[in-house]
Amino acid sequence: MNRIVLVTGGGAGLGKVVAARFRADGDTVIITGRNEARLVSAAAEIGALPITCDATDPGQVAAMAAAAGPGLDVLVNMAGGNTDFARPPRQDTEQGPVHEGDLKDVAAAWRANLDANLLSAVLTTTAVLGGLRAGGSIINVGSIGAEYASTSYGAAKAALAAWTAGLSAVVGPRGLTANVISPGYIAGTDFFRGRLTEQRLTTLIGATHDGRAGQPGDIAETAWFLASPGARHITGQTLHVNGGAHTTR
Repeated sequence: MNRIVLVTGGGAGLGKVVAARFRADGDTVIITGRNEARLVSAAAEIGALPITCDATDPGQVAAMAAAAGPGLDVLVNMAGGNTDFARPPRQDTEQGPVHEGDLKDVAAAWRANLDANLLSAVLTTTAVLGGLRAGGSIINVGSIGAEYASTSYGAAKAALAAWTAGLSAVVGPRGLTANVISPGYIAGTDFFRGRLTEQRLTTLIGATHDGRAGQPGDIAETAWFLASPGARHITGQTLHVNGGAHTTR
């Protein structure tokens, strides 16, 4: 194909794999991210165009949208991650990284995850929406955590899914689709930032029906499909890619 695809958070991890999948199909791919050196390296590796941008910063997002220009066909909002894992481990307790007894700490932790996982997608989508061509696709990346996690990360991803469902109704008349990919555990990424124990890993894989961890390619192929002509009647949906760890009907 010969589309123009924008992938936020495309400098590493799942975002980079998704960007590479579209690039392999002949698409022009723009990747964004905060770490300029890593972004430039990834762009050179996969043949993408880099634009340094913090997706939670309105000014940077506006500048990125102007640099990307009109004529986009696909937007994949990959930027995000559980910001709780970026917080320093607590020394006073074996509980999580948020001091639940300190409301200021709770507020900071929740705002960080909402900014990273909800606001980033809202800002980017809003900024480039006018430049998306009819027949285009908006793909947001959620999480299985939206279904059960009593954390700011799970809440942010649940809000992302709800917002995307409403967004579909807004952009549908323009010939655009909007969907969420909701991954379960995916191996080969730094999502847990070294905090995934063997016991937890065994539990996550044991919850699947196929007995394996998800792979980055599982998400990349799903994103490619949602942006393909065969998926034009799929919109407003959350597609769960978790090996059966969470089922719907």
